[in-house]
Amino acid sequence: MTGASAALKRQIAARVRAAETELVGLSHRIHAHPEPAFEEVHASAWVAEALTEAGFAVEHGCYGLPTALRATIGTGPVHVGICAEYDALPGMGHACGHNVIAAAAVGAGIGLAGLADDLGLTVTVLGTPAEEGGGGKVLMLRRGAFDGLDAAMMVHPAAVEMAAMPGSAVSVFDVSYRGTPAHAGAYPERGVNAADAMTVAQVAIGLLRQQTRGTDRIQGVVTEAGTAPNIIPDLSRGRWIVRTDAVDALAPLTERVRRCFEAGALATGCELDTAPACPDYADLRPDPGLLGLYRANAEALGRTFPEVPGGMVGAATDMGNVSHVVPTIHPMLGLDCAPAVNHQPEFAAAAITPAADRAVVDGAVAMAWTAADLAAR
Repeated sequence: MTGASAALKRQIAARVRAAETELVGLSHRIHAHPEPAFEEVHASAWVAEALTEAGFAVEHGCYGLPTALRATIGTGPVHVGICAEYDALPGMGHACGHNVIAAAAVGAGIGLAGLADDLGLTVTVLGTPAEEGGGGKVLMLRRGAFDGLDAAMMVHPAAVEMAAMPGSAVSVFDVSYRGTPAHAGAYPERGVNAADAMTVAQVAIGLLRQQTRGTDRIQGVVTEAGTAPNIIPDLSRGRWIVRTDAVDALAPLTERVRRCFEAGALATGCELDTAPACPDYADLRPDPGLLGLYRANAEALGRTFPEVPGGMVGAATDMGNVSHVVPTIHPMLGLDCAPAVNHQPEFAAAAITPAADRAVVDGAVAMAWTAADLAAR
């Protein structure tokens, strides 16, 4: 047998579509109450409640994370994990569409609930907080959340459909300089300028970019650099991201960037401090066999996968770390919203359109069918 029977797939789809009103309502509710990393109190509770009602055994607040959850049903020999993200972007709400991700994961669980044993499946839905810079899945992976899984999957909205997102490896770290304050007009020579140190570092990084590869990205924001123009700034702070195409290349590139910050300290006499803001993200490595099953199922639902010129260079996910340990897929669901793209306000608006609501249902059915096919192989 090469896949689940058509009859079983019809049952799965019928279960998801019977819950469509509730699933779309969940997506819109999470969207209307955006909560940033590790603060997804309402979203995680709503996901837990929906899965409890579907018959899952739910543990809410697990793996040392108050907004993580684990919901399991079935006792079959093939164990599939479905990941639900629900954190929002600070100041921008659900501009990455995690409301769609959460609702689709719940929908896939509902589609498989009651049929898991017949299919030979154990199904675990994992509520994974803090994808946007907190590394929730990395922490959960270290603490055993993905142990024993035969496959892990999730879907993610985007402007266009993609079977596989080319996820980069990422390091995020905080930087601060300490100097000495002084009157900027009367006694500037007595000051040690922390804002200047940050400026020197940014110039060095700008020059470094000429010697980096096309798949490398270096970005940052300065969050503090003085309080008044007549005071030499004694403190500056920022957060920086280094991205590259493979985790093996991440440490060497990050070290080159750190030397730019050391240059700022050396040039000004400031004290430099750097600290990781979250665990490093590994590059995403989709499993070819699992990806083939998903793509066939998505196409059976009428979804298409156009060629995307240039791909999506530089995007990252903590699902990448999972993919180095467990066979994983992370396909993108197109919302037909171009030119709006992820991390724009216009994309937040697109995440509750009819196209997004359809993506919730199609993503749920496609994942559930893929899990069923995997168990039937």
